Amino acid sequence: MRKRKVAALLQCVALLSLAGCRVKPPSKAETATVYWVKHHVTVGGKNDRDPLPSTPENISAGKQVFGYYCVECHGRDGQNTGVPFADHMAPPVPSLASTDVQRYTDGQLKWIIDNGIYPSGMPASKGTLGDEEAWQMVLYIRNLPPVGSLGEPKAYSGNEYDSGEQK
Repeated sequence: MRKRKVAALLQCVALLSLAGCRVKPPSKAETATVYWVKHHVTVGGKNDRDPLPSTPENISAGKQVFGYYCVECHGRDGQNTGVPFADHMAPPVPSLASTDVQRYTDGQLKWIIDNGIYPSGMPASKGTLGDEEAWQMVLYIRNLPPVGSLGEPKAYSGNEYDSGEQK
């Protein structure tokens, strides 16, 4: 009897492992469900408001911090320009100008910057960046430059890394 149970369990595990080997892109319904859950359940900070005014100085400071912390994955313009792996990750690195990202509230964007999104690869910055820097990055994300206008990250172009400032 015990051998039958073990054999049945091993068969179930084998079948499940075979089913897990078939990889296919998620359906539109699956993608929509995941985005809804992120926007309404798992990502906090929905009601938090950015205490900083949207001034050219704060946006520029956000661009500077973004250039030090986010450029390697999101590109200098926040839209994956020049990032060779952005479309090859699962899930892909989102363009920060996309509707899905821009639909987050300011507080949710700050929450994502602070806490990251596991297991997407988006790291948490809490303890590395201060609140003011994170809020400044939110302002930059809300005011991204045109796609490609800042060029590609120097790390991928063969030049030394810089702060993300346009030269």
